[in-house]
Amino acid sequence: MSAMDGVIVGCDIGGTKTAILVCDADGTVLARSVAPTAVGDRDRAADTISALVEAALHDAGVNRAEVAGLGVGVPGRVDRERGHVTLAVNLDWHDLPLGPRLEARLGIPTIVENDVRAAALGLHRRRLFGPVESLAFLAIGTGIAAGVVLDGVLHRGAHGLAGEIGHSIIDPDGPQCVCGNRGCFEAVAAGPALVAQVRQGWAAQRNGGPDAHHEAVVGAEAVYAAAATGDDVAREVVDSTGRAIAWGIYLLALAYDVERIVLGGGVSHAGEAFMGPVRRQLDRYREASPLAAEILLPDLVQLLPADADAGAWGAVTVARESLDGRRVAALAGRREVGHA
Repeated sequence: MSAMDGVIVGCDIGGTKTAILVCDADGTVLARSVAPTAVGDRDRAADTISALVEAALHDAGVNRAEVAGLGVGVPGRVDRERGHVTLAVNLDWHDLPLGPRLEARLGIPTIVENDVRAAALGLHRRRLFGPVESLAFLAIGTGIAAGVVLDGVLHRGAHGLAGEIGHSIIDPDGPQCVCGNRGCFEAVAAGPALVAQVRQGWAAQRNGGPDAHHEAVVGAEAVYAAAATGDDVAREVVDSTGRAIAWGIYLLALAYDVERIVLGGGVSHAGEAFMGPVRRQLDRYREASPLAAEILLPDLVQLLPADADAGAWGAVTVARESLDGRRVAALAGRREVGHA
């Protein structure tokens, strides 16, 4: 069975949730599901993911024999050949043979790829942002990372770490990052950092006393909502976060000179409240520098719709392309043997 005539399952493992899509050969969605991610549970990760896949297949009315392949997007460095995951610091997964374990449990060919790179490839292949050949996807969520497609090819880098922009250092004296350094991009501007800064600011305002209203704010979207109501602390944090994200965009633009930079991830779901501070800082760059004005073109930065399922579609895409590539190689091998 090839990816052309079988069901494909895409599984996107994020810092807080795991999303699964079950698609037929035409790309029609047969089932989708979302569940909390088993953060830190390295030894049981494959069991948990397998159970979620089985449940999604049941919802789709599909049995495992009908599935051509499973694509899995996961944070961290991924060895595509072995299906091993390392340096997934936000999940505390290190040297995890995720692909082989999933294949052993499900009996389905499994392809593992970095989640943000998979999402970037899916966005490029689906042409959601026009017929561009070079595209970067910057995900702002529990962590921060970028996936880059250059001239139609997913760029993984010499060590499989291309796009780990979340661990570039903005402020050497900034907060501790899970990677071990201080002041990393994601330690300053990712969702948990955004919430932590606002809570610290509110605690300072009330001298550490309790505040039921503020304590109820547990997510990034609530911080943006508080800023929209005029809360000074939330507004300052939202503005500083926007400046940091604009810095990351400018860095990507200068490094790769892509045609589109797409912003996504859980923090971006605040929509225009998220984009406003980012746009204002990009405008400041353009006003200050002819170089910035040249590379930060008006249509360069696009916001991903919150319901785009970019990670799960990316996992479907990497599975389909890998399986189709194997099929082409197998056919070429048979022709070569026959010719000999």
